[in-house]
Amino acid sequence: MGWANGRHALVTGGGTGIGAATARMLAAEGAKVTLLGRRREPLEAVAAEFGGTVVTCDITDRDALAKAIDDARAANGPLDYVVLNAGIADSAPFGRTSRESYNRIIATNLTAVFDGAQLALPDLLQGEDKRLVVVASVAGLGGIALAAPYAASKHGAVGLVRSLALEFAKTNLTVNAVCPAFVDTPMTDASADRISERTGRTEAEARDALANLNPNGRLVAPEEVAASILHLCHPSSRSITGSCLTIDGGVTAA
Repeated sequence: MGWANGRHALVTGGGTGIGAATARMLAAEGAKVTLLGRRREPLEAVAAEFGGTVVTCDITDRDALAKAIDDARAANGPLDYVVLNAGIADSAPFGRTSRESYNRIIATNLTAVFDGAQLALPDLLQGEDKRLVVVASVAGLGGIALAAPYAASKHGAVGLVRSLALEFAKTNLTVNAVCPAFVDTPMTDASADRISERTGRTEAEARDALANLNPNGRLVAPEEVAASILHLCHPSSRSITGSCLTIDGGVTAA
């Protein structure tokens, strides 16, 4: 087997997109993978490919998340790699952004990252080569019009990652973020749907518009992001901590 043989990886939002691609790659390296999310059906479909474990919960409910992590430990042992990938997005002019939408995005993209990291911490401070990877966004490194709450949540996630990296720099835990641009995932499909509804463009035209926001003119493949997460989990990456690895087709080069 591979370098992750027998180690336990927890991936939130593991049923689709980046989470699913990451779970597959970690399993291919021999990890025991727990997939965590709200919808059981897509999680089970991915888990069936490699014999993974499925745990369902609403990550914005800390008590439910704590139980889910306990269930993951019971199934596969202490956590070695924790990939906090689950997230949501929305877009609207700031003046028409509701407090309800803001609260929902912050709860999912930031508060749940805080909770997930804190609940996993006892395992991550015991043993060798422990990894915490947060899926943030290039929106966490700069501003983005029409999506202020999303950008705020990802800026918060990046700040949390950098702070934890410093706090635990002398331990065997590394804490990093990956910051992709628009990725070919269901989240981007939903963004394309909103653009289509609001502008009258076809869905294909809306997807092309999103792809063209990446300087290379194409959407990032989930596997490209997953490969970067895998790199950060590898034993040779033990000196990489506090990084915000961009997979963005050149967005942050400008």
